[in-house]
Amino acid sequence: MTDRKLVNLKSITEAGAAAGYVALIVAAIVVTWTSLAAVAEQYASLSAAETMLAQLEGRSLTSGNNIGPIMTDAPAGSAFLEGRDLNVAGAALLQRVASAVRDAGGSVQSSQVDLDNARAKDGWIGLVVSCEIQQASLQKLLYNVEAGMPFLYIDQLTVEGAKAGAASDRMRILMGLSGRWWKGS
Repeated sequence: MTDRKLVNLKSITEAGAAAGYVALIVAAIVVTWTSLAAVAEQYASLSAAETMLAQLEGRSLTSGNNIGPIMTDAPAGSAFLEGRDLNVAGAALLQRVASAVRDAGGSVQSSQVDLDNARAKDGWIGLVVSCEIQQASLQKLLYNVEAGMPFLYIDQLTVEGAKAGAASDRMRILMGLSGRWWKGS
């Protein structure tokens, strides 16, 4: 080969290598740029989630002051029925519901604590209560039963309106309730 052809081949090889290096550098820059963009996107998502959590918890990240939890008026006490055994917890359930009926201006006609239901082995205690109450007090009674502590669930509710022509406007209510007993340590 002649010197000119060797110089031409050498310059073509050098130009190809330089183009390869430039392409490699551009590819590295593109990969770095996309990786940094993904990290920035994840950081923005994390920041948005932290802000939402702070709003749900009732505090502000920007001002730095904690205005307290959202449920400041949450009822005090245990979420579970208390008692050393199921019988005592059943009595506490009956006492809690009878107190709610009395507070709403009603009266308990009959009650039955169910300790032998299918869910009793898991700590659930059932109660069936028959009571009389004014129509205007029904919502207050239902709210007091479900919103207070311990957590109680109304499984069944049957309401019989006052009889026409009766002197009283008291309704008869049959409620099936349940609450969870937890055997503490």
